[in-house]
Amino acid sequence: MAGVSTKEIKSRIRSMESTKQITKAMEMVAASKLRHAQAQILNSRPYFETLYNTINDILESNRDFSSPYLVPRQTGKVLCIVIAGDRGLAGGYNSNVLKMVDAELSGKDAVILPIGKKSLDFFKSHGYSILTEAYDVAADLSIGDCFSISKQLSKKFLSGEFSEIRVAYTDFVSVLDQKADSLQLLPLIRREQQEPAKASHAIIYEPDSDEVFAAIVPEYLGGILYGAVCESRASEQAARRTAMDSATSNAEDMIADLSLKFNRARQSAITQEITEIVAGS
Repeated sequence: MAGVSTKEIKSRIRSMESTKQITKAMEMVAASKLRHAQAQILNSRPYFETLYNTINDILESNRDFSSPYLVPRQTGKVLCIVIAGDRGLAGGYNSNVLKMVDAELSGKDAVILPIGKKSLDFFKSHGYSILTEAYDVAADLSIGDCFSISKQLSKKFLSGEFSEIRVAYTDFVSVLDQKADSLQLLPLIRREQQEPAKASHAIIYEPDSDEVFAAIVPEYLGGILYGAVCESRASEQAARRTAMDSATSNAEDMIADLSLKFNRARQSAITQEITEIVAGS
């Protein structure tokens, strides 16, 4: 910082102190929202797990069971629901999931259903076909919206409009670890049966397992989608908290460095004035 006056250094110190106050406040807000998002994850899991176990019970107890939701298709468009944030300042939260989806869909006839402003802006700028822009604010997405989306997409899949439906989100592993991931929603994948189903655990479905299966698949997809939204929200707040904590630490380091340079510059100026006074006398 040779040639920089003490006034300019002091101005930069005040600027960095203001920045530090902002990043510290954003870190505290993100920490508060993270606790709420973690509670949402815990509350959404029991519902999803019940539907998941019911679907697998029907598939495992009826090995000759067939449904349009299970039939893989070789041709048709791929629909991908991409969940991202509405704002930045969250480290690699947005870029990780957006770049992953862009790489996965390269060369495919794909349609995007973006959730979040960052997702919408990214895929519009990259020339992807957008199914709807109704969910461009991720923070406003409710559980009712998730079930509405799942029912609409289930109908479109059954009509043959899409051959595959996927959801891309960020998995909340821990406060310090978030992983971009994608999950195939339709067609459903029948998991391999490790051992024959026991007759004592057989469940009777009314009116029959076919109708129960067809009725709960859209509900199951809505549960998965809502779970993915909750995971992404928690991941966003955790990533923003980490990013703001790092920014606060960097601001403190810069303030300490600028304070040292300010003291050196002030000492140099005082020495120069004393030298001039002595020389003049």
